[in-house]
Amino acid sequence: MGPVTPSFVPGDVRVRAPATSANLGPGFDALGLALALYDYASARVTEGGVVVEVSGEGAGDLPLDASHLVVRAMFAAFDELGGRPPGLAVSCVNRIPQARGLGSSSAAIVSGIQLARGLVVDGQRRMDDAAALRLAASIEGHPDNVAPCLLGGFTIAWTEESGAIAVTRRPDDAVQPTVFVPADRGFTAEARAALPAAVPHADAALSAGRAALLVHAITEEPSLLLSATEDRLHQAYRAPGMPETFSLVTALRAAGVAAVVSGAGPSVLALSPVPEDFAPGMGWVEQRLGVDVTGARVEGVHWDTPSGPLLPQVR
Repeated sequence: MGPVTPSFVPGDVRVRAPATSANLGPGFDALGLALALYDYASARVTEGGVVVEVSGEGAGDLPLDASHLVVRAMFAAFDELGGRPPGLAVSCVNRIPQARGLGSSSAAIVSGIQLARGLVVDGQRRMDDAAALRLAASIEGHPDNVAPCLLGGFTIAWTEESGAIAVTRRPDDAVQPTVFVPADRGFTAEARAALPAAVPHADAALSAGRAALLVHAITEEPSLLLSATEDRLHQAYRAPGMPETFSLVTALRAAGVAAVVSGAGPSVLALSPVPEDFAPGMGWVEQRLGVDVTGARVEGVHWDTPSGPLLPQVR
């Protein structure tokens, strides 16, 4: 017997979804961190058709119909919940830079799933967070970004036969991320294509040890973050495709900063404080961000969307 045909709530449902950084150095396709930089989305059921509005990042580039990723994720969730509504009006206010390694696609997917759960009467009980994570990971293809986006904080995610699973840990208060975002975009598929089919056993062993250490460092002993973020699985192989990113990571680490490529790049994430006199060079926009610890949750009341520049600190 399939899911019971859903009933839909009247009015708007709103979701705030955080940016995320995956890998964090050695935790390739497994570790992720939610960042206090957000995309906002709202949706309501209509009598027919799909209408999408987009402002902020991606405005003018993203589709305004049912092919929009938020809507595609909503439809996937509605299908799991028993059926789609007759129509949708969706509004997106995007603050996460697109195609920069900060989880913009995961934010769209998770926003769509959360909007659908919110629009279905009793939807969050009918699809719990574990099921929502499995669906999000199946759409994205891997769980390392969708897990922190959905759940918040620092996450360890993996995939079993039943689908994606994740556990969350709260980072130590001393972990204050800084992101460096370039003007140029990067693409995950191209970054993955640069990876070899196999790596030396010694490199795999080192990265496994550092990933284990990183769980301890990020949650309990941030003084170990520089050692814990050393990686030999993916970053060096991607360096030829984004030399400016790799140069900035190298310079920050030489200054004692636990810096890594954010996701597939080209943004850079620093997990330990950046010296005030450090100059990243031209073309980098810098912002110090908090850690989001709540994840993407349905908002019961109206929130104020931000205005002004997305990443205002440049140096």
